[in-house]
Amino acid sequence: MAKKYILLPALLLCIPAMMTAQTAFDIYGISQNDLRGTARFVSMAGAYGALGGDLTSISLNPGGIGVYRSSDIGITVDFDMYSSKAGDQGMTSKTTRFNTYMGNVGYVGTKRFNSEIIPNINWGITYNRIASFNKHYRGHIGNLSTSFSNYIAGVTNSYGWSREDLAFGSTFDPYLDGSANWMSILAFDSYMMNQLSAETGFQGLYGDGTTGSATFETHESGGIDGYDFSFGGNLCDKFYWGINFGYTVFNRTTTTYYGESLDNAYVVTDTGDETIRQGTADYGIYNYEHLKGDGYNFKLGFIYKPIQELRLGFAFHTPTYYSFDAEYYTENEYRYVNGAGTLQDVNGVNEGYSDYYSFKANTPWKFVASAATVLGGKGIISMDYEYAGYNSMGAEDYYGNSNIGTNNDIGYYYKPAHTIKIGGELRLTSNVSIRCGYSYKTSPVENGLKNNLENVNTTLMPASYVLDDWTQHVTAGIGYRNNWFYADLAYVFSNEKSEYHAFSPVVGGFSYYEDSPSANLYNRNNRIVISMGVRF
Repeated sequence: MAKKYILLPALLLCIPAMMTAQTAFDIYGISQNDLRGTARFVSMAGAYGALGGDLTSISLNPGGIGVYRSSDIGITVDFDMYSSKAGDQGMTSKTTRFNTYMGNVGYVGTKRFNSEIIPNINWGITYNRIASFNKHYRGHIGNLSTSFSNYIAGVTNSYGWSREDLAFGSTFDPYLDGSANWMSILAFDSYMMNQLSAETGFQGLYGDGTTGSATFETHESGGIDGYDFSFGGNLCDKFYWGINFGYTVFNRTTTTYYGESLDNAYVVTDTGDETIRQGTADYGIYNYEHLKGDGYNFKLGFIYKPIQELRLGFAFHTPTYYSFDAEYYTENEYRYVNGAGTLQDVNGVNEGYSDYYSFKANTPWKFVASAATVLGGKGIISMDYEYAGYNSMGAEDYYGNSNIGTNNDIGYYYKPAHTIKIGGELRLTSNVSIRCGYSYKTSPVENGLKNNLENVNTTLMPASYVLDDWTQHVTAGIGYRNNWFYADLAYVFSNEKSEYHAFSPVVGGFSYYEDSPSANLYNRNNRIVISMGVRF
């Protein structure tokens, strides 16, 4: 068998489109938002689409800016305690993080007229933290029934790639000169998969008699910041309207790790004859991605008050149209031991090359329908329904050409999500009110993907992905206001259930339904929100 040449320093060069194309999971990740904003807004779980008159609510329903009768300046600060728990086969891992940041800053100006038809025209500029990516979770998966190396071998075989497609030669660089999947090239050069002869397919490290376990870890940092420029007014104190132009800034850094420890693995340790023998295999793959970009969107909305006790609201949000720049690199550390010796090394580290690329994407379009009732001037009950068409997300290359593969995957993987928000406020005195709320968001994941019936395409190595099941918020708060000053305090408990998958359950028509390692994730966030402002 010919000797396999190992290129250790250069793990990731400017490699083919298989690497740089964004996947459906990447587009979904940039389309997320949290329950964020002013303390009054979040204390009612964001059920504010039919109320207005709040510095965050005008970003939900621009018609809310028409409710203002005076100018407003306010600021909000958030204090987060985030925790995550990953569990599989009775084993759990928990992580906790603390963060403080600015949640909202805004100004609304009002021009009043001596008119019953047009009492006032308003304008405003607001900043809102739309989402925070300060997540950290890790976990352990025991009793593996397959290996990530077997998954890559299956992908390689399904495409029909040979050793000649993957091996470096004196004048051939498979990353630059070939068409093979970059994961297959790196796995081949790291001895994660091997071939007994030219006539047989590649095989991974896992075979008859192999046992082992896996560990995974993910860090996310950064966030999405939104700047909204709003304009609206009031017609006859019955109809409040508004339009909104939004500019959004996205910044996220993600590091992931996936490793396996296998006994009785089928490994190569002698690079001279590459004889496959049973031994131990330990390897870990580390990835880094920094994604930054900006985008724009438009919103329009109205609030209608047929009687004093009832308010109805409707808002339409276009997608946010983003342009992104990304940096990405990976490294792999491995150690194989059998009767013939030990083979170990670290690929990359500081000598690895980063890949830089640009692309465009759009988030889902949304609409929000709202209703609220005012109870004798003492209380408010409000409800919002939000529809987000996640199957309408899209991806393009730098030049604006549709990424057909990713967009097809979006249609297979995702469906619309529905969010219900309910909030209430009770005035205890002329100056003090208490509030509470609840929201629930359904899963946007298609049943075929949940039930392991889809061949999942991912960008990173390892090829992990997360499927969201549901998200809920429980909120409470208290507020004080007089003629010109207000202060609000809110508590928000966020609870999210999702599933971590190490790699695709289906490859080349062969199923790994029960073999794909997975774990349940529970992400929880306890948040204190403080807002203060003046009206004049």
